[in-house]
Amino acid sequence: MESEQMLQKTLVSLGIPALNAMQETAMPAIQNLPNVILLAPTGSGKTLAFLLPVLSLLKADTPGVQCLILSPTRELAVQIERVWQKMSTGFKVNTCYGGHSMQIETQNLSQPPALLIGTPGRIAEHINRKTFALDGIKILILDEFDKSLSLGFHEEMGGIIKELPALEKRVLASATNKAHIPAFTGISNPKVLNYYKAIEQSTDGLALKQVISPDEEKVSTLFHLLCYLGSEPTLIFCNQRDSTEKVRDELAAMGIPSACYHGGLEQPDREKTLVQFRNGSTLFLVASDLAARGLDIPEVKNVIHFELPLKQTDFVHRNGRTARMHAEGTAYLIIQHDEPLPVYLTEAPPVLQLSEDEPLPAPSPWVTLYVSGGKKDKLSKMDIVGFLSKKGDLQKEDIGKIEVMDFMSFVAVKKEIAQHLLKAIHTEKMKGKKYKIVVTN
Repeated sequence: MESEQMLQKTLVSLGIPALNAMQETAMPAIQNLPNVILLAPTGSGKTLAFLLPVLSLLKADTPGVQCLILSPTRELAVQIERVWQKMSTGFKVNTCYGGHSMQIETQNLSQPPALLIGTPGRIAEHINRKTFALDGIKILILDEFDKSLSLGFHEEMGGIIKELPALEKRVLASATNKAHIPAFTGISNPKVLNYYKAIEQSTDGLALKQVISPDEEKVSTLFHLLCYLGSEPTLIFCNQRDSTEKVRDELAAMGIPSACYHGGLEQPDREKTLVQFRNGSTLFLVASDLAARGLDIPEVKNVIHFELPLKQTDFVHRNGRTARMHAEGTAYLIIQHDEPLPVYLTEAPPVLQLSEDEPLPAPSPWVTLYVSGGKKDKLSKMDIVGFLSKKGDLQKEDIGKIEVMDFMSFVAVKKEIAQHLLKAIHTEKMKGKKYKIVVTN
């Protein structure tokens, strides 16, 4: 009865009415079995499927790290942390990854969390430094472990697992249903929960459409497609990082602002770009396949394949950013007039005919403010709302999504009042301290 009440409370915190079939099955399996492999496509709710049973297994009176989650990328690690924070569990969580301050992470781990999330390289570094105790870790989650392998983390993951003497439970989660299970995981006779085909085949809400481009460059066709779609948040996928920047620049020259996202960007720039996409300041995100899985971005109604991926798995992951959890969405394929469809498409999607008379999409009504303070400065969302409302004379509808990080915060505000707001708060202090507050580019 107590566990049922905890589950209902957590679902309320997340704003989710009920678990899906995969999550219902994963809960008792992970709670009761030593080795579980969870296979399901991007957007199916895998993160919650393993975090809920982890929550039920953590003990409030046990000090130190009890569960370790290894993630292939810093973005996915941060996303898992955010889901955990939204669950309002009462258990401390920390995230460690390359590009983050080692000093700050070491300081955080001096009071170790019950749940530790990190990339294999950074966690291995902390283990070498003996930053935190390992003998209390009984649960290991390898999330998107196939991607960790493809990124070359075999040695780091194997070394980490060897250093965990008290492991009782191993969970491997993957968005690819053909993943190889390495011997170093220590998994034997696992319970395999394969929801890949079941969920993939049930995406009734996903529509595929192709748009024929008479031009080899295809950017003019993309331009007309965005004009047709209007101001709905849209993900535009390219195969190479250079392509994302080229498309962004050419769209800007045509009057449509967008942002690009790829692995070559510095981590702060990647984080800022995702913040602006999440809060609606950026409507169009041109991305490499780095954005196809494991990112904390909102569900979008439209995915555009500016360049088609070579592999079906990448195609599925990209489409998983829309029509998630049986919602509705559309994936558009921009195809050159003489370009053959990829072999993984068994039938040709219907062709969408575009008009060249559609107006430009209306620009976003929001801009993003950067605030030079965050959680470590004891700032909260309510502090920021109160400051902007009182000192900047903003109304509730003038303030959008707020994200508070360790040492900085981002706030969406209505574009039309941004400059007036900055003048009004220029000399003001928040909680007795002066912070730099500017519009991000």
